[in-house]
Amino acid sequence: MLTLLGVAVVIVGFAARLNPLLVVVLAAFTTGVFAGLSPVEVLAAFGKAFNENRYVTIVYLVLPMVGVLERAGLQERARGLIARFRGVSVGPFLVGYLAFRQITSAMGLTSIAGQAQSVRPLVAPMAEGAVEARGEMDEHTRQAVRAYAAATDNIGLFFGEDIFIAIGSILLMVGFLAASGIVMDPIHLSLWAIPTAIAAFAIHAVRLLLFDRRLKKQAA
Repeated sequence: MLTLLGVAVVIVGFAARLNPLLVVVLAAFTTGVFAGLSPVEVLAAFGKAFNENRYVTIVYLVLPMVGVLERAGLQERARGLIARFRGVSVGPFLVGYLAFRQITSAMGLTSIAGQAQSVRPLVAPMAEGAVEARGEMDEHTRQAVRAYAAATDNIGLFFGEDIFIAIGSILLMVGFLAASGIVMDPIHLSLWAIPTAIAAFAIHAVRLLLFDRRLKKQAA
């Protein structure tokens, strides 16, 4: 039972608002030591896990690049670009991005877009620019536009990735069913995810168009 002290370390560390990385490391060392491992063996386990999963951390190399681009005025450029097209409104623009996000996620390309990679530096500023092209925008409306942009990415990813047969959620369900004696091909689960993805697209697209209509009424 002493190995569960690692969980207590996580709870106390997060409650005390300590550095998350430090809390996780301390929790791992606490669990490892009480499990009979030496500090060197715990450190070796950390190194092995990092080496085997290093492809997961490659995505973090994108974050400094996005930061440099934002400092150079990427958001302002994106906002100014979309503002030049007077006929573009925020609703159809985000519907188009929703379709792009769902289709690419269904093909397994889940990392080519995201909150840090595309929504913050490009999609949200361009959505704001589409609204500003029709007039001034107050802070409440700006935050609402950003929220809809972020939600569009989440919905597109969440309901699109389950169509891809090699995604983790599909494989997890296949493994769980197999452990329960129910053998099923991943393609069957993926096919049944298509109607859900279509329904999610239609519902959120309607929400975006209604939001766009409300903004047009406010600007009129």
